[in-house]
Amino acid sequence: MISEREYVAAHAGQLREDLDAWLRIPSISADPAHAADVRLNAEWLAEAFRRTGFPTVEVWDTPGAPAVFAEWRSQGNGGADAAPSVLVYGHHDVQPVDPEELWVTPPFVPTVRGDELFARGAADDKGQVLFHLLGVRAHLAATGRTSPAVTLRFLIEGEEESGSPHLADLLRAQQGRLRSDVIVVSDTAMFGRDVPSTCTGMRGLVDCQVDFHGPDVDLHSGLFGGAVPNPATALSRLVGALHDDAGRVQVPGFYDAVLPLTDAERTSFESLPFDEADWLAGTARSRAAAGEAGYSTLERIWARPTAEVNGMWGGYTGPGAKTIVPTDAHVKLSFRLVPDQDRKAIRDGVERFVAAHTPAGISAAVHWESDGVAPCRTPLDTPALQALVRALERTFERDVRYSRGGGSGPEADLAEILDAPLVFLGVSLPDDHIHAPNERVSLPMLHKGAEAAAYLWTELAGT
Repeated sequence: MISEREYVAAHAGQLREDLDAWLRIPSISADPAHAADVRLNAEWLAEAFRRTGFPTVEVWDTPGAPAVFAEWRSQGNGGADAAPSVLVYGHHDVQPVDPEELWVTPPFVPTVRGDELFARGAADDKGQVLFHLLGVRAHLAATGRTSPAVTLRFLIEGEEESGSPHLADLLRAQQGRLRSDVIVVSDTAMFGRDVPSTCTGMRGLVDCQVDFHGPDVDLHSGLFGGAVPNPATALSRLVGALHDDAGRVQVPGFYDAVLPLTDAERTSFESLPFDEADWLAGTARSRAAAGEAGYSTLERIWARPTAEVNGMWGGYTGPGAKTIVPTDAHVKLSFRLVPDQDRKAIRDGVERFVAAHTPAGISAAVHWESDGVAPCRTPLDTPALQALVRALERTFERDVRYSRGGGSGPEADLAEILDAPLVFLGVSLPDDHIHAPNERVSLPMLHKGAEAAAYLWTELAGT
């Protein structure tokens, strides 16, 4: 009987052919002009599930872009009800390609250079969705089964790159069909080609715009400057007060609910071969590390909450001089959250902070972009996580490390609404240029992902 690894190697060409076809569809969910492409993209994936053998495949409409649902119930050994159920989450939409002139090859013409495949969506997230289809076939071939060892469900949404605005409602509406024993997320990266890792949490996010209004018209700075409050100056002071000299956020109650890292998590982070100087010169393109004192760079971006100024403007910014006291000033702020911070509590704290830093004569308004995204975390002793680690270690033949994701996504909604633990099987790499020109994916890493998925269904069947 063929092994999982042998099957993946023998059928890697089919994965490459499928990717070549799927990546040519410009499924940019943020651009209404590509709405028809996003639907075509969903229909292509639905047909790929059917070709793989999934008995149930449906395209689910939302008020925005469609999602794809597929299910293959486990049979034998007690029947479907006796087998654990697993929901795999990913997304089929992609980011815009701007600036297109920086692409070496066209973004929707998949191009292989060496062992890397270049195209928009190659790593985020089409490659990481399609490796699962090869993994299912490898699992069946290696085990001799006619259905997976676990009941497999897939939910591949079409709006992740637009903030997943309709995912929570879809999860609630389809909760009965989606609820599973564990959720596998395949939309994350590993630490490195030779350092297999799995993510154990993602940060949450709330973001807002703060508007300061001073005089009702722009005023001559010679006639009025120094005599009336300047909203740009006042807003600069607010921004300057956002952090103390140790890099700690000064929003009231900001750290009250922060769940500290465990000793095991800190040890795992410390064991990673992270070179801060290389990171600064390469990925970060920066000249110094900064942030909350007392924490390493990896801890700061994975497991500590932050406040960032995303943009600030007001008054005259054109060529030459225009000597005024401006009428308005604005700043956009974002706050990354970690377990167990509550989004509403943080928003309330920010509004109290703004009120405390609004001087007389200035009116302030805080506009929140949305309800935000909650943080999520998987404890290291979660049985499903240990099953994933065993599958990865069998694939990579070395110890697996733990990491976290510094970004934010819909994972917390998945865990909360469907009431199931999350594990992360992602094989993209930090230098895959996701969201940037010349996005790429390592084909050998996709093959590793398919192999690990093939092992995972057997491992989870025994938990």
